[in-house]
Amino acid sequence: MNTNTDQFLLDSGFWGWLYKLLTPVEWLMTQIMAIFHKFLTLLGMPAVGTSWVLSIIFLVIVVHACILPIFIKQMRAMRKMQALQPKMQHIQNKYKGKNDQASKDAMSRELMKLYQDNDANPAGSCLPMLIQGPVFMCMFYVLSAIEYIAKGKRAPLGAFDKATAQQFADSSNFGVNITTRFMHADTHAKIIIGIFIALMCFFMWLMQFYNMRRNLPRASMQGQQYRMQQAMTWMFPIMYIFSGLNFPFAVLIYWLTNNVCNFLRSLWQIYTFPTPGSPAAEDKEIRDHKRENARRKRAGEPSLEEEQLQKAKDDAARRETEGYQRKQPKRKKKK
Repeated sequence: MNTNTDQFLLDSGFWGWLYKLLTPVEWLMTQIMAIFHKFLTLLGMPAVGTSWVLSIIFLVIVVHACILPIFIKQMRAMRKMQALQPKMQHIQNKYKGKNDQASKDAMSRELMKLYQDNDANPAGSCLPMLIQGPVFMCMFYVLSAIEYIAKGKRAPLGAFDKATAQQFADSSNFGVNITTRFMHADTHAKIIIGIFIALMCFFMWLMQFYNMRRNLPRASMQGQQYRMQQAMTWMFPIMYIFSGLNFPFAVLIYWLTNNVCNFLRSLWQIYTFPTPGSPAAEDKEIRDHKRENARRKRAGEPSLEEEQLQKAKDDAARRETEGYQRKQPKRKKKK
């Protein structure tokens, strides 16, 4: 990313223009890091060292906590759209092969009415991603910029003036300075950075692998598309190995923490909002069944099985009383 150590490349070209627009978010992140750092020093930790590393970790956790409500909203929007899929397909089949404008407009109106009646938004599952992306880009930018602020090669940013940035840049963890890159590190630092890169890629792979095994409908676990997904599960982590070699250690600390948080959030999502028809959804049905029976037992109500058995007995008794022949509708008497 930064081949010239005297120039911060993220401040030039298209990226420079984009990150300029995101300056308010970047400013806020520097303030959050500075607040955590001040709190840790008040607890007795040295101003230079692990306190800054923990401030990076706390920043990631705060950002994930702020994004969690958006993520939950995204999951609920996706579930609503999945529940409406059969009705949407019915409308689409109704107008299949009709390419005239009147038919297209009619299909659009029916789909919009379906969304409105069910309080569903097709963009609801995409909008949160548009919010999350820039937030994590800003985290990457801030941690990359501090090194250049310390050298006086970039203007101060938020809570990081040159003195504060220098304090950050002098910090080390596991015997590795947090501005060190793999290519310019000694043997000890390369081993530590290599472990962080390996863990970072492992958690990324584990999240994708677990999602494929647990949260895909069984019908989707075959065919060319599934094989492509399997290949991508390995491809992305391998690609990030080469990226990690060029990033300062501070960015790797952020990235590893972020991937661990993403993995934990993915576990929670698959447990709470599984995809219908997936192994995780089948397990959730069993859990929900057991919980409902436990609730009924505490309330002194019949279990689901007992209720179903009683219903079957009532149906059998009704058939015995009314007979098995279907009753013919009676004609209304003419007045």
